[in-house]
Amino acid sequence: MTLQETSTTTVHSSSGKQDLSFLPPHAHIYFVGIGGISMSGLSEISVQLGYKAAGSDMHLTHRTQYLEDKGIPVFAGHAAANLICFQPDLVVHTAAILPGNPELAYARAHGIPCVDRARFLGYLTAGFDQVINISGTHGKTTTTSMAALILIASGMEPTVHLGAELDAFGSTVHMGKPHGLFVSEACEYQRSFLQFYSTTAAITNIDYDHVDCFANLSEVIDVFAEFSQKLPSAGTLVIPAFDPNVAEAVRRMPKYREPLGLSMPRIVTTGKKGDIFEVTGEPADVYADLITYHDGYPEFDVYIDQIFYAHIALRVPGDHNVYNALTAIACAYLNGGTAKAAEDVLSSFTGAEGRYSIKGTYKGATVVADYAHHPAAARATLAAASHIPHKKTWVVFQPLTFNRTEVLFDDFVTSLLPCEHVLFAEIFSDREINPGTISSSMLADKINKLGGKAEFFADKKDIIRRLDEWVSEGDLILVLGPEDIRELADELIRIENAK
Repeated sequence: MTLQETSTTTVHSSSGKQDLSFLPPHAHIYFVGIGGISMSGLSEISVQLGYKAAGSDMHLTHRTQYLEDKGIPVFAGHAAANLICFQPDLVVHTAAILPGNPELAYARAHGIPCVDRARFLGYLTAGFDQVINISGTHGKTTTTSMAALILIASGMEPTVHLGAELDAFGSTVHMGKPHGLFVSEACEYQRSFLQFYSTTAAITNIDYDHVDCFANLSEVIDVFAEFSQKLPSAGTLVIPAFDPNVAEAVRRMPKYREPLGLSMPRIVTTGKKGDIFEVTGEPADVYADLITYHDGYPEFDVYIDQIFYAHIALRVPGDHNVYNALTAIACAYLNGGTAKAAEDVLSSFTGAEGRYSIKGTYKGATVVADYAHHPAAARATLAAASHIPHKKTWVVFQPLTFNRTEVLFDDFVTSLLPCEHVLFAEIFSDREINPGTISSSMLADKINKLGGKAEFFADKKDIIRRLDEWVSEGDLILVLGPEDIRELADELIRIENAK
């Protein structure tokens, strides 16, 4: 079957499916940890679907203020009194909520249903006719954003859930036609995406990550194979033709699908011209040809079933974004997206918040913030930056979580060793206690021992002082890692604008 024969018929499996129909109309939904990037968006979607929403968070931010401006009450801190005030019919909580939380304790003691964020998102996906879930170790947010914007420009009216803010939305979500088409990124952390129903599912790539959840790469591959359980036989799986870990996940899928009476879904592969999917020996179904770079940004032709589809000129750099764009185009095409929308959207798309975001300049150097917190992501961002015209590159890097840094230590070293200069901030984690056995200073020491150039700074203010000493016009400053360090990029711009 060719992609041209695809229909957008609803293809949900009924096995184990549960949506929000158990709630009364205009039910009250309370979000514990509402300031989280996903939770804030879910509360906003809930209101758009006709429910009343409120929540609490220990940290009030611009995101919680945004919700308050939308009429969603936010309580500072967690207390049973908050639930007594709001009288919820359902309580949704993040995985980060600690045992003994007073709000969850009150809800359970009074028989109020409680679900975690992943299950609630699963309920949402089950309530839509068509659902695109985009998964993968890297590139989920970018690919989901691209696909969603293409579908919006094609007039498909999707509801969208992202793991980052998007300027086009002014938020992390976009509300389209209720119960029509839903587009979401699907994260494997704590096996969350096993709750999500799909009619189209995508895997961008598979690497070893979330080492606190998975003992090794094989476990990660296995959970992606299990992810296919929520995709019915009439559904479609979009995958890269060239990724051996994804190919292995496909080989393992039957052991999860056959016991449920599910045959394999249709598989659509993406890649560059000449890429072969090793499981079938067939070339990529959606591929890029004639890739060139203009001022650091890739431009290429897209073919579907070996027929020219669109000419794409990206405004986000790197080969990895060529692959992200191909996955987005395939997912959109399968659900009513048009070639013109793909061309128009991708020629102006400059990324979601924190994904190769050009913040401005500092002392004449371009400042870029990117959520490249994994060695493979760091390599991809550095390779993308190498195509951008500049003089020296200054990399500010903060590892995310102690366990990831410890387990992937050598990979972090080899990914950052080629950099001209690396300025390390201390490891950031909001879900672990510092074990005292690992530090960013150890990464800097190992890189220097191997002949690289790295420095460690216990205080991020000292990183700014060092950049002030060294940076000159025409340089490139890459600030890589979680939001904690990406705020440094914003601080550099504030300092420059204050001059």
